[in-house]
Amino acid sequence: MADFELVAPATPEEAIASLRTGPPGAVAVLGGGTDLLFDLEEGRSAPERVVSLRRLPWRTLEWNGNALTIGSTLPLRTLENDPLLRARIPGLHSAVRAVGSVALRQRATLGGNLGRSAPASDLVPMLLALDAEVLLLGPAGERRLTVDGFVQGSRRTALGPAELIRAVRIPEARPSAYHWQRVRPFHDISHMAVAVAFSPSARAWRVAVAGFPPRPLRVPEAEAALGSARPDADAVHRAAEEIARRAPIVADHRASEEYRRQLVRPLLERAVDATVRGGR
Repeated sequence: MADFELVAPATPEEAIASLRTGPPGAVAVLGGGTDLLFDLEEGRSAPERVVSLRRLPWRTLEWNGNALTIGSTLPLRTLENDPLLRARIPGLHSAVRAVGSVALRQRATLGGNLGRSAPASDLVPMLLALDAEVLLLGPAGERRLTVDGFVQGSRRTALGPAELIRAVRIPEARPSAYHWQRVRPFHDISHMAVAVAFSPSARAWRVAVAGFPPRPLRVPEAEAALGSARPDADAVHRAAEEIARRAPIVADHRASEEYRRQLVRPLLERAVDATVRGGR
C-alpha cells in the first residue's frame, strides 16, 4: 500500500475544501471504507490524500411522515435495525441485509455504496424502485438528482468536482421486495436481482434489475405490464418477458446470459407476490 495523507474534516465545508485543494485526480473519499481499503491494499487505487467523512454530522436517519432521509455516512447496520424500516419499506430492508455480512454492514454506508456504483449493487436497484433522490453538496451548494440520473455506470456517477453525497431521500414508504440469486447467501455478488415496489400515491409499479453491466436499471415496460395493484399470473409473465427483452442482459465471468434470462421470471414472480402480501 502506497503512503498517503489522511484527513478527517469535522465539517462539510472543511471536507469540500480538502477535496478542492488536494492533488488533481489523486484524492479519494473514505466513507465506510469497505471497498476503498481493499483497493488500497491491492494497489488498484493509490491516492495522495484520503478524505475521511467519519466525523461529519451525516450519520442520520429521519422519518417525516412516510418519507425517509438517510444520511450518507450512516452505517447500513444502523439502517437495518431501524424498527420502522422493515414494516414500511420491506424491500429496502431486504436489500440492506443482502449486503455482505453483519460485520461489513457495521461499517458500510449507503453513500459509499452509491458512490461506488457497482453493476451488482444490492441497494441501487431498490432505490430505483423507490424513486429515491441523492442529495449532493459541493462548492456551488446543494443539488438533487434522482438515483437514475446519479448512477451512470460501473464506478461512474454524476458527482461533480469536490462534491459529496450528503443524504438519500425516499419520498414515500412503499410495499416492496428485493429478490436475488447468487451462489452463497452472503459474501457473494448476485448473478441477477429484481427490485419491485408499488407506489400508493401514483398507483403504479416500479421494477428495477441488477447483477450485470453496465448498471442497475428500471424497466418501464415491465412496470406497465404489471398494471393493477394485484397483477395476475399473465401480467407477471408479460412483465418478465419485457425485462428479458428490454434489459441488456449479458454474460460475464459469473454467469451466462441464458442463465440470467432464465432467472428473470421466478425472481419477478417472488418479488411481486411478496410486494402484494406486504413485502414479507
